[in-house]
Amino acid sequence: MKLSEILKICSENETADFRYSVVCGDTDVDVTGITSDSRKMQDGYAFVCIKGAVSDGHKYIDQIKDKASVIVVLDGEYEAKDCKAAVVSTDNTRLALALMSAAVYGNPDRKLFTIGITGTKGKTTTTYMVKNVLEACGIKTGLIGTIETIIGDEAIPAHNTTPESIEIHQSFAKMVDAGCKAVVMEVSSQGLKLDRTAGIMFDIGVFTNLEPDHIGPNEHESFEDYLNCKAKLFKQCKVGIVNADDKHTQDILRGAICKVESYGIGDNADIKAENIELLHEPGKIGLTYDCTGLVNMKVELNLPGKFSVYNSLCAIAITRHFDVDEEALKETLKHVKVKGRIELVKVSDDFTLMIDYAHNAMALESILTTLKEYHPHRLVCLFGCGGNRSKERRYEMGEVSGKLADLTIITSDNPRFEEPEAIIEDIKTGIAKTTGKHVDITDRKEAIKYAIEHGEPGDIIVLAGKGHEDYQEIKGVKYPMDERVLIKEVLEELKGN
Repeated sequence: MKLSEILKICSENETADFRYSVVCGDTDVDVTGITSDSRKMQDGYAFVCIKGAVSDGHKYIDQIKDKASVIVVLDGEYEAKDCKAAVVSTDNTRLALALMSAAVYGNPDRKLFTIGITGTKGKTTTTYMVKNVLEACGIKTGLIGTIETIIGDEAIPAHNTTPESIEIHQSFAKMVDAGCKAVVMEVSSQGLKLDRTAGIMFDIGVFTNLEPDHIGPNEHESFEDYLNCKAKLFKQCKVGIVNADDKHTQDILRGAICKVESYGIGDNADIKAENIELLHEPGKIGLTYDCTGLVNMKVELNLPGKFSVYNSLCAIAITRHFDVDEEALKETLKHVKVKGRIELVKVSDDFTLMIDYAHNAMALESILTTLKEYHPHRLVCLFGCGGNRSKERRYEMGEVSGKLADLTIITSDNPRFEEPEAIIEDIKTGIAKTTGKHVDITDRKEAIKYAIEHGEPGDIIVLAGKGHEDYQEIKGVKYPMDERVLIKEVLEELKGN
């Protein structure tokens, strides 16, 4: 594609205000690829200079300026001396990267039904629910999220919740080639802030909920900034589906350009849950409710808690736009399973064990509070904390578990360059503020073995913190460690005793 054609497509995008000027060179030049990484430069590629947290792409221009490439320069700061390439100036190179990537890959987002989900919690589980329902109804669907990107039978581990814009459009293009008709993706506040999804007009944009999170020098300067970034999604979608019960919903929708639909438990929702009943049997936990409003059906979930009600309502609200088969919808929701997100693992007919990614105090409090509503014989929480991270997180998680769990099993997570025992001592500082009982077992497999071996009828046991992770990071090295594998090994060992 000619550079002139790419720039024309970018400037005509209906969701973005892209402005540029040609500093030097001929825009009637072929562009064969695009990158923001100088190490990946090839002849004919466009090199987009991004000012990142670690490095500034402008520093590498001299290394690549003699290649048959296109250079996009931030605010015209670069003086194009002796440059053989075309040089284009713009005031937002992240926006340029997103729009140019889409154009280079043939705007694959326009060939898919695009669903973007944003919010503090619920994004991951809801994306899998939606994908599973659509696939069950014969609609081949791609997924991009915290755990992985799924394209057909290929699953690629994720590095960011929302990848860089080049990766998004590469993935979209592969999905189109693989025969996908739809894609559901998590859209993080950072992804929106850094224009990774800029230029995409989502068919459906979703807001799950908003709580103070990701506030800090490397993410969002304030809660207001966090909220405003989330709100950007509803200026680039056709239909907005929102949680009617969240107190920030109206702020999120301020300035929205989309048609709005809602879900929730309160009376104001277009799709709502009524008559919620919790189910707890030995080795099994879940709930049922009546879905009413725009969709009327009985829903059964093998997942606990009010947040599971919200996630499933959200999935129902989204998949309604595909006119999915009701029985397929019911069956899929009943059996949906997301790796590391309240993932039930069958180990006994007497008690329930689950794996959850809760790795901060807010998430841990949410899952433990939810599980207490099921009135277990005992609520047992096993967790550790990552090394080279805030000690406050350790104190807070220790205090939360001490208050809510009947027994806390403190173990190791990713100690990184710290000693696991030192991290455990910090967690105990938080537990000491409570009357909660605890045992300390540094080796995570041995800790899991203790939890299973000492499980009592009616117990609910939560292995928190690792979730979908399949490694343990120790002194700069990632060693294989999947809790599912550890559980299997423990059960084999206990069977042999």
